[in-house]
Amino acid sequence: MNITIENLSKKYGPQKAVDGLSFEVKTGEILGFLGPNGAGKSTTMKMITGYVGIGEGSVVIGDRSVADYGDEVKKHIGYLPENNPLYLDMAVIDYLEFCAALQGVTGDRIAERVRKMVKVCGLNAEKHKKIGELSKGYRQRVGLAQAMIHDPEILILDEPTTGLDPNQIVEIRNLIRELGKEKTVILSTHILPEVEATCDRILIINKGKIVADGTAENLRRQAEGQEILKVRIEDATADTIQSELRKIKTIQRLDMIDKNLNRFEVQSNPGTTSGREIFMLCVQKGWVLSEMTPLETRLEDIFRNLTLN
Repeated sequence: MNITIENLSKKYGPQKAVDGLSFEVKTGEILGFLGPNGAGKSTTMKMITGYVGIGEGSVVIGDRSVADYGDEVKKHIGYLPENNPLYLDMAVIDYLEFCAALQGVTGDRIAERVRKMVKVCGLNAEKHKKIGELSKGYRQRVGLAQAMIHDPEILILDEPTTGLDPNQIVEIRNLIRELGKEKTVILSTHILPEVEATCDRILIINKGKIVADGTAENLRRQAEGQEILKVRIEDATADTIQSELRKIKTIQRLDMIDKNLNRFEVQSNPGTTSGREIFMLCVQKGWVLSEMTPLETRLEDIFRNLTLN
């Protein structure tokens, strides 16, 4: 079931949280939805799910508008909000049975769906405990289970691996990849390696607008013109070296990686190189250039460049 979004906007008072977003997510696609805090990710996801009203524009699920057929459309969506709301006094199994009934799962299938969610979300050892007795990681698993209890065609997951340990993250990542083969998935996270490992496509928004859309490889190719160097310079203080490097006009961004070892990460302006200028600076100052290594453009660098403005 496809999701089609056109000119979607939302204001809170004078502030525009979402500003004219248009994109499509197709069945069998996992979309990584990225952006800094306050970029409008959660607001967009809430409008897609009908959790908050649409300001302007349209959200169409399959062939039905969320604005016109909200109750009908919600039956096809599983939603895990950023702040996972749970009934802490309920036992895990009771809560999942309750959620299944709310989502319209018929009585003869409720037990079957609860058993399946307990298994796929790794809740068997905790299933009889009250949710309030669970760790944060297991509560997150319960939230995932409730989002999938009715076997929806669309999954909207806002920070689904928050609070999980590394082993749990790998398990949930594999689960999402498996689900994504037949469902439409929008996944929001701040863990960028998770996006690369899980998602077919990446959409980055900043200040409510789309600033990038494509596969991780496509985004890297678009940024290939920006050289990134790891540099170590000896025989001066880190602050002195940093001050002099900032005077090189080809350098767009300079980060001090290790002040004690005088290590820096240098990013050049698009289409330029800074290696020769750095070398000549060291010759002029009598410094030793002990390392200058080119780095592959990382998703983190692309994200920062697009969202720091």
